[in-house]
Amino acid sequence: MKEISLPPYIDIAIVGAGPQALTLATHLLQKRAKLRHRFLVFDPSGTWLSQWRHQFSAQEIPHLRSPAVHHPDPNPFALRAFAENRPDELFPPYDLPGTKLFEDFCAEVIRRWNLQDCVCQAKIDRILPIHHNLRPRYQLMLADGRSIVARRVVLATGSGVLQFPEWVNKIRDLYPPERLCHSQKVDLRTLHIAGETILIIGGGLTSGHLAIGAINRGAKVILMSRRELQEKLFDADPGWLGPKYLKGFAEETDWEARSQLIQQARNGGSMTPAMMLQLRRASRNGKVTLNERCEVIEATWQENSWQVRCVNSEILQCDRIWLATGTRFDATQHPLLIDILDTHPTQIVKKLPVLNEHLRFPGSEFYVLGGLAALQIGPVARNLSGGRIGCDRIVRALTKA
Repeated sequence: MKEISLPPYIDIAIVGAGPQALTLATHLLQKRAKLRHRFLVFDPSGTWLSQWRHQFSAQEIPHLRSPAVHHPDPNPFALRAFAENRPDELFPPYDLPGTKLFEDFCAEVIRRWNLQDCVCQAKIDRILPIHHNLRPRYQLMLADGRSIVARRVVLATGSGVLQFPEWVNKIRDLYPPERLCHSQKVDLRTLHIAGETILIIGGGLTSGHLAIGAINRGAKVILMSRRELQEKLFDADPGWLGPKYLKGFAEETDWEARSQLIQQARNGGSMTPAMMLQLRRASRNGKVTLNERCEVIEATWQENSWQVRCVNSEILQCDRIWLATGTRFDATQHPLLIDILDTHPTQIVKKLPVLNEHLRFPGSEFYVLGGLAALQIGPVARNLSGGRIGCDRIVRALTKA
């Protein structure tokens, strides 16, 4: 990672350096190679995919949930070709790429498209729409006091707002922060939890990974979910990746109805069949208790452990609570959208902005990728496949004469 000196002006600013931002960069260059020196990527880490890598390592996730055709390179078969000599790193069914394989492949993509030096290590605090020589532009204010003006901006931070259950805000006791935390703050690699009991809340795949990680470290796990655990290969039906469902979704002109469709398709968290198999086995061996259709009413910290009261009057004791309760996307809460929404107001439906078909705010050159673009892209907006659909739309607008 070499220091990038900031020019005063750039044509395209990409905010965030995750898998979707990388997808955008490769698709842009495929369409127009000479754009290579006209965009910069901004990320606090200064490197591609650092948040993604951290999350996968911290939760010891062995492989991706999406098949090998979904990745940041424009050629859908590139990952398969890359894995030719590593077939045991593609997992059944549908060749799900192993984490290390995917990481190595992305490094190869970055090298091949010569993208090593376009990530600028900078946290952006604010994006101000301004007029520059009478033309609309965007001023990116960096946390270190510097700033840069961009003609066009793509927000690809992928970040949702962490969701916490109601009862968490009602805890009055002082407790050590590591004893109750959101799953995104859990790093299995640093924990010594042998002999502890850990309550994991949530019915999605993250709670499964954390449960297996905790069991492997000698802890006992209570996995609690509000409803019965759902078993699904993918987090949304594969029909959402193509015309089967997307055609009807695109024809739906009522934004509220679209948001209903997204809600129904994602339908909360789910476990893969492979993960359910592991959990059932661990449950038979007494290492995990699956507490389905159950909710916490209150938790109190008592000296060195939690006392947890459930909706069915059951009282549980545990040493730690991990909240695998996900994130939600909320345009009104995103710090980088405050000034944009002021200048380019648009309808907000269930916290999501109504964008045009190129995923930009009306009358602007400000584009959005990821979960915040779900009203246009559908329930897979936050996934690798949604990234590709979104990039196709944005690239068409960015490369228009």
